[in-house]
Amino acid sequence: MLTELNRYKRVFLTFAQNSLVRDMTFRTNFVIEIVSSLGWTLMNVGFYYLIFEHTKSIGADTGWDREKFFLFLATTWFINSLVQAFFMPNAEEFSELIRTGGLDFALLKPIDTQFLISFRRVSWSSLANFGAGLIIAGVSLYELATREVDPYVPSFSSVVLYVVFCGCGVVIMYSLMICLSATSIWLGRNQTLYNFWFYITNFSRYPMEIYNRGWGQPLYGLFTFVIPVLVVVNVPARLLARPVENPTDGWLVWWALAATVLSIAASRWVFRTALRSYRSASS
Repeated sequence: MLTELNRYKRVFLTFAQNSLVRDMTFRTNFVIEIVSSLGWTLMNVGFYYLIFEHTKSIGADTGWDREKFFLFLATTWFINSLVQAFFMPNAEEFSELIRTGGLDFALLKPIDTQFLISFRRVSWSSLANFGAGLIIAGVSLYELATREVDPYVPSFSSVVLYVVFCGCGVVIMYSLMICLSATSIWLGRNQTLYNFWFYITNFSRYPMEIYNRGWGQPLYGLFTFVIPVLVVVNVPARLLARPVENPTDGWLVWWALAATVLSIAASRWVFRTALRSYRSASS
């Protein structure tokens, strides 16, 4: 078992190294991609600072004041940057592999096909937003700890759980992405499904309290229990920032763990089922 894991680790490190060499071959493009990503991030920061000039929190009685909401925002950048760096480039190329016959060669390799498809390329420039998230999270935590009214310092256990559930969020997002990619085998070139990916994941960028009332209830149920993108950012951010004491937080944490396991199992089933329907480009 350890030998097998070490083999997969070496393959992944080789992929990561080759991707870095490729990015460094075109350094100007690499820098432009970083600047572009950071520019988008700064625009988001400015937008939310402007909002908090006119309100004290996102949603009445939610507890998401400025400092805690920026922790939420940093969590979004942590998870999305990891997904965009390690999985998005490969998901985007999957339909091309099918069209050009490249999937035939992937199936012949003596390694798990899903692993090979998922980690062939790494977009190192996408990790720039991870660094931006670290800065925003650090500033927010400092402001929380030093403010005059209701200062707050997260416990060590909260930080550990935060890291664990950020990992769970990455797994859930990856599972959704690989499911969408696998449908290329049935649907052909599915660029429109990536628009579908954007619209779905857009719901994960805001506190779930704004959906858990009125006409938002159906959305809350759909994106918490069916397509669990609301737990991706909300659970780790709530564990770290603790905006309000809520009796539902306990079951939400357990549901996030269950959703992680169910998501990866479902994505594995969809991917394998799709592969069984694949017909070689040479046939």
